[in-house]
Amino acid sequence: MRGMLRKSCRPPAEPANLRFMPVFILLLAAGASSRMAPRDKLTETIRDEPLLHRSARIALETGAPVFVVLPPDRPQRAESLGLLPVTKVIAPDAAQGMSASLRAGLAALPAGTTGAMVLPADMPGFTADDLRLLLARFAADETRILRATAADGTPGHPAIFPADLFHSLQQVTGDEGGRSVIRANAVRVVPTALPGDRAILDLDTPEDWAAFRAAGNPA
Repeated sequence: MRGMLRKSCRPPAEPANLRFMPVFILLLAAGASSRMAPRDKLTETIRDEPLLHRSARIALETGAPVFVVLPPDRPQRAESLGLLPVTKVIAPDAAQGMSASLRAGLAALPAGTTGAMVLPADMPGFTADDLRLLLARFAADETRILRATAADGTPGHPAIFPADLFHSLQQVTGDEGGRSVIRANAVRVVPTALPGDRAILDLDTPEDWAAFRAAGNPA
């Protein structure tokens, strides 16, 4: 009995994914969805789950903290996240494009963050294993930019940026995201292939959603 009590008093084992905690996932969900009007692509459903909820849930499965960047005028997106333990960040100037979402998300990260995964919320193909692969490769060398590609090498999303590039990302304007920062630091980029077209599949228009569902993907 005494031995059993000693054993029960031991602290729990450290979770294997704790080493990823200094890398945060920025789930960008502040876009206007103008090409889907009057519908909102991020509240469209896959297996009865809103796309934004699905993207956040899968990101959380990696064990990394998830910050969801939202616009100020789409309360239904925040509501679609339900009780998921994410940090919601409002981008007040979201209409200025993806750069505004990046600025808001990066500004919200705590000191000591070693990297940020920039992940668009409108991509239905990625899996938790895909994101874990990128996180693990970044952990091996936190000076590199990890960029997902399709199986054929076509550059896509997500990408992980080291903390020393956060300032450069915050200087970007318009809707280009981090592309200019990637170009300026091309020697630091490590392409990481994901299966099929997961890294480049996004759903922006009603036609995209119709084709996605016609291919056998459930609503």
